[in-house]
Amino acid sequence: MSPVSNVLLVTIDSLRWDVPGAYRETPVVTDYAIATDALDRFAERATVFDRHWTGSLPCMPQRREFLAGVREFLWRPWGPAEPFDDLLPALARDAGIYPHLVTDHYHYFERGGEGYWTDFLSFDFVRGHERDALRTTPRHPDAQLLAQSGIRPDEADAIRRDNAQYARNVTDLDPTDERDFFAARTFGTAAEWLREATPELDRWFCYVDSFDVHEPFHNPEPYASMYTDEDPRDPNLRIWPEYASVDAQDMDERELDFVRSQYAGKVTMTDSWFGGLLDVLDDRDLWDETMVVVTTDHGYALGDHGHLAKNHQPTYDEVARTPLFVHYPGETRDRVGGLTSAVDVHSTIRDALGLPGESPHGRSLLPLVTGERDPADHRDYALYGYFGAGVNVTDGRYTYHHPPADADAPLHRYGATYASTAYGGDAPTGDAVTPSSLPYASLPVWQVAADTWVQHEDPMLFDVEPDPHQTSDIAASAPDVRDRMVALLRRGLEEASAPDAQFARLGL
Repeated sequence: MSPVSNVLLVTIDSLRWDVPGAYRETPVVTDYAIATDALDRFAERATVFDRHWTGSLPCMPQRREFLAGVREFLWRPWGPAEPFDDLLPALARDAGIYPHLVTDHYHYFERGGEGYWTDFLSFDFVRGHERDALRTTPRHPDAQLLAQSGIRPDEADAIRRDNAQYARNVTDLDPTDERDFFAARTFGTAAEWLREATPELDRWFCYVDSFDVHEPFHNPEPYASMYTDEDPRDPNLRIWPEYASVDAQDMDERELDFVRSQYAGKVTMTDSWFGGLLDVLDDRDLWDETMVVVTTDHGYALGDHGHLAKNHQPTYDEVARTPLFVHYPGETRDRVGGLTSAVDVHSTIRDALGLPGESPHGRSLLPLVTGERDPADHRDYALYGYFGAGVNVTDGRYTYHHPPADADAPLHRYGATYASTAYGGDAPTGDAVTPSSLPYASLPVWQVAADTWVQHEDPMLFDVEPDPHQTSDIAASAPDVRDRMVALLRRGLEEASAPDAQFARLGL
């Protein structure tokens, strides 16, 4: 298996695993199919991974998995790249492969996201999505968009990062022209780079990181009305739900249906502009020399289990199970049913480009794609979750969700490059500790006190083959399976050399 010349990595933020047509046997919670023509077109020439889970949640922790191959949630939360990380753009650059980034994901450029983009030899940053600190004025942006974002007019002038920032950022956006919207600008910029830059490059690695289909679900026509009969500009209908349960934000069925429709519209718009990348690959006849990987960081709850968005609720599969498609030149499998994990993306790209070394926690998927390895031999478990919360494990059939046993037990986060994020964080105290506290580190790291947080009180177990939407908890009725999954979780922590404090606070 010789290295490919080029790799195109595409991540579509918040794309649920049950939305693309290739996974349509398990329908999304909407009562209609969401059009994903471009993803379906790509799936026809790609290997589709049927049992693929995320790892470290949410956004930037997952990008550390993609770009550094590190499953970080056992040691630290959201944070910057570390000096000992083998970042894909740096590895590619050192091997004479040109790395380029196209993104509208503003977290790269704020406190706590440092270092992930700096080794790309060039990048395009599409400004203004979500709470990107782009515009100062107008202090009182469009009242209708504020209302749909959950902001009262008297709140909009606050000098703080809130949902009003988005309304401010898109003041000059033409709501009737989809070319002004972020998916169009991000994928359009990427298509232009592929068309204009790649003919002059011998080898390249391009990462297209689209923040859509992330909220706010602000869509132009025809997408805003594609899946609803409501007025998409009705100020009483929200496009930006809170990270909370449906009940906690007093959302009735009409409002919930509208959120689902606007999520669906944004998926279809994003998919349409992703299709522009496929057109360039067709036009430039790049398929025979380019590996193309398409996936996401996490999904999004649309009322599943009574919740919206992510983070606050148990880590159900609407957030943790993700789609993955890999096109690799040559004879390849159509589908892979074995268990895979997001951290494997780093190893796969490293393998495909012939880059030296190994990822700390990833395993290359190429032998599965080419048929050189039985998918059943790739992984027998995958860990996933949020730092400081419970830890979850799947064997590809069962998902086991293990809560903290002692919320007051000591917990620390570890890192050599300490940075408090825009979401908070204490300054490091005491002395730096040896690299043994962080088994993949090559220099001393800070040890910082951290808190446990609880998403659910009791263990939960689901059989996702007959119950893909995890509606029937069998933790009490299947004790043998539960005990086996607990043992698998303990083994996963041991094999990762997780800190002792993790075992203690989890009661393991």
